[in-house]
Amino acid sequence: MADDPYLVLGVGQDATEAEIKRAYRKLARQHHPDRNPNDAAAEERFKAIQAAHASIGTAAARKEYDQQRRMEDMFSRGGNPFGAGYGGFGGGGGSGGGFRSSGGFDFSDILNQFMGGARGSDIRFETGSGARAGRQQSRPRPQQQAPARGPDIEAGLDINLTQALRGTKLEFGHRRLRLCSKCKGASFNSHQTCAVCNSRGVETRSSTITVTVPAGAQHGQQLRLKKMGHEHPQGEAGDLLITLRLDAEEGRRWEDGRLIQEVAVPYTTLMLGGSIRIRTPAGKRVQIEVADGTRIGDVRRLAGHGHDGGPLDIEFVLAEPGKVSKKQIETLKKMRDAGL
Repeated sequence: MADDPYLVLGVGQDATEAEIKRAYRKLARQHHPDRNPNDAAAEERFKAIQAAHASIGTAAARKEYDQQRRMEDMFSRGGNPFGAGYGGFGGGGGSGGGFRSSGGFDFSDILNQFMGGARGSDIRFETGSGARAGRQQSRPRPQQQAPARGPDIEAGLDINLTQALRGTKLEFGHRRLRLCSKCKGASFNSHQTCAVCNSRGVETRSSTITVTVPAGAQHGQQLRLKKMGHEHPQGEAGDLLITLRLDAEEGRRWEDGRLIQEVAVPYTTLMLGGSIRIRTPAGKRVQIEVADGTRIGDVRRLAGHGHDGGPLDIEFVLAEPGKVSKKQIETLKKMRDAGL
């Protein structure tokens, strides 16, 4: 695949859609050709930012990208989408979405490759007993076989901090493999034919389900909905695994489970020290003392001021000045002459 769009935009794979948009706008302004005339490096960087946003900037595009990446990871491991307990295919998401990937293939193509499909391959998938048709039957059977099970589905769900604190119920567009409406899975791994599912035993169906987010939900918390994953034509269904993504809001981000808030500080305050006031995620106004000699990127932890009473990490960044007055320019020149 091309450059990882998450890395290009500087966001984690657990970033919310709003966080991705904010990161994109910030980087696009910084590297826009109008702001960097005759700068080839900035132009290339801007193109990469645009391409990254096209890949994951919308819920639908992001689901396609994440799904394709999971498929490629599965292929590289030699994965079996109907193997026991295998979980790798993505789906769902706040606004639903198809199984077609940005690479030009869809889930039915994957099933054709794995299950023989219309191309007449004699390779069949494992059933609960572990038996295979054709040349696969000669393999020795393991002494203990795991029961047949459909793949789990992994998906993300964006919520805001208020919804996480109070709990909420949200509609969730869900698409998965279900038992064929005609053959009820009987055509899978058998000589029976079925025109509805092309003898796969399963077909894709879409639905809308209601997801209950518990009060006090945390960023990265996973909700497991039993039997809501892909169904196996001759076994039990996998689970739906929904990872909650809490929007940290403007000026904040999640990093390895930590809530970080950027605090813009003037250069003079960083060098000489002083105090600033910030607004916490709970809406409280808190005064912070800035020690002299503080550097850009220094972090301070405030206990009890983060999400749901957790810690809040304050990261000091340089405040961008507005229009500079003549007096300030003169002062800057003196600072420059003094070696600052």
